[in-house]
Amino acid sequence: MSWGTELWDQFDNLEKHTQWGIDVLEKYIKFVKERTEIELSYAKQLRNLSKKYQPKKNSKEEEEYRYTSTRAFLATLNEMNDYAGQHEVISENMTSLIIGELTRYVQELKQERKSHFHDGRKAQQHIETCWKQLEASKRRFERDCKEADRAQQYFEKMDADINVTKADVEKARQQAQLRHQMAEDSKAEYSSTLQKFNSEQHDHYYTHIPNIFQKIQEMEERRIVRIGESMKTFADVDRQVIPIIGKCLDEITKAAESVDHKNDSQMVIEAFKSGFEPPGDVDFEDFTQPMKRTVSESSLSNSRGDGKYEPKFGGKSKGKLWPFIKKNKLMSLLTSPHQPPPPPPASASPSAVPNGPQSPKQQKEPLSHRFNEFMTSKPKIHCFRSLKRGLSLKLGAGPEDFSNLPPEQRRKKLQQKVDELNKDIQKEMDQRDALTKMKDVYIKNPQMGDAASVDHRLSELEQNIEKLRLEVQKFEGWLAEVEGRLPSRTEQARRQSGLYEAQNTSAVNSCAQDRESPDGSYTEEQSQETEMKVPATDFDDEFDDEEPLPTIGTCKALYTFEGQNEGTISVAEGEMLYVIEEDKGDGWTRIRRNEDEEGYVPTSYVEVYLDKNAKDGYKSLQKISE
Repeated sequence: MSWGTELWDQFDNLEKHTQWGIDVLEKYIKFVKERTEIELSYAKQLRNLSKKYQPKKNSKEEEEYRYTSTRAFLATLNEMNDYAGQHEVISENMTSLIIGELTRYVQELKQERKSHFHDGRKAQQHIETCWKQLEASKRRFERDCKEADRAQQYFEKMDADINVTKADVEKARQQAQLRHQMAEDSKAEYSSTLQKFNSEQHDHYYTHIPNIFQKIQEMEERRIVRIGESMKTFADVDRQVIPIIGKCLDEITKAAESVDHKNDSQMVIEAFKSGFEPPGDVDFEDFTQPMKRTVSESSLSNSRGDGKYEPKFGGKSKGKLWPFIKKNKLMSLLTSPHQPPPPPPASASPSAVPNGPQSPKQQKEPLSHRFNEFMTSKPKIHCFRSLKRGLSLKLGAGPEDFSNLPPEQRRKKLQQKVDELNKDIQKEMDQRDALTKMKDVYIKNPQMGDAASVDHRLSELEQNIEKLRLEVQKFEGWLAEVEGRLPSRTEQARRQSGLYEAQNTSAVNSCAQDRESPDGSYTEEQSQETEMKVPATDFDDEFDDEEPLPTIGTCKALYTFEGQNEGTISVAEGEMLYVIEEDKGDGWTRIRRNEDEEGYVPTSYVEVYLDKNAKDGYKSLQKISE
């Protein structure tokens, strides 16, 4: 089966068919190209979908992904991202293995087809030229034969006429002979041309055209094979990624099987457990006995004293009146120095000022007057939880000691902070050790570097380590305080909420004593007392009677100061303390030695190192309070 023998006369149809084959190939290339675009679009949509539902960094959503169900969902999103990657691989492979290869092949195929049909047209033109030569030779032979016949007839006519001279007859005879000779020559030429044409025609239809058509047939068959191979590659490209897609689906199934409802329930407990004990039973109050209202130790309301009126405020787990912080803290707030501080001593030595500078004495006002001024003025006490919450909303972070959290959650946060600080200390120590070794190498081999060049960095590392250790001590102190307050696991079953109620009752009783004037009488009327207690419903649970003020930095005592006035604190030269309130322009700085010892010292007597973040938060807190 050969196109050269079977289709020897179908040159034009073969030309159309081969052009159609190239068009089919280009159509398939266009199809694959659109398929790759679909794969890329699908992969892009899958990636956007996965990215859309990914948790945002440093947001509340990221914290929610600690549960097994949400972690499984996150794993599904990640696997969908990989799934999209496989569709990108399909697009890339189809582009390189099919589109690129077929595009180059089509260009080669067009050139080859053009060459073959050019040879075919050239052969046809040659055989047509031979045919024209044959026709011209044939017409010439026919014309010469006719001319020879006419010349012979004219000679015979002249020869038969007796009136014609002998010379005319001889001339006619010679003309006839000449024409016969020309006819013979044309005959010979025609015969030769005919033989040549027959030979060319035989070669054309049995050699040249079959060879050309055979090449065209082979070209067309290669095109058909190539498009078949491309279709197989089209399927193989998909088949190659099926195992990886199967692994992605297996990982999604594995993540789904890892969902543990019990574990998630336990994590909810760990996330929201407050550490408080539930309130106990409420005792029966017998109203048949006037002026004797019994309140159980586990009641949610507090008693002011025997026979005194006490308004009840519901909706809170701990009944509070005014937010009574520790007595020494309250006294420190109400009686802080308001006169210029003493100048620093002329000599830094403690012997130059034997007893140290004295705090300016001030006329003491009754505590009730101070309390009234404290109530009517704008609140600027920084232990208000309400102010801290406002600051948290503005700054995006809570108090440094996490006092806004329940005990159990606060303990976890403090422990996490201690662990982070210890890691930072270890990093700084590793850097210090590395620099120390480098310095030793420089000392032994001066040509390698200057040993003094690392001293500055070493001093910085030492300062950083010291600061981090102070931070660790601070957070460990808060952690120890929280762990001391939290009931142990074995004691939880025995402890009752009545213990907390008893503490609340004693706090209220001590408050009542603090509100008395030196002669034992109240400085305010009952109506004023009620006005003070009514706002407690709004402020209830907004203050922490055990929470220290936030630390905003550290300081070092430059001189010895003996604080003898109320509101001040004694310090020794070289002592390191915490700063809880910076100088507001009056020359006094508020510091803390430990949880129970805090007060004011002259600003010129200490060197203050403020923490920038805490300072910014402190300023924001002042703006909110104002």
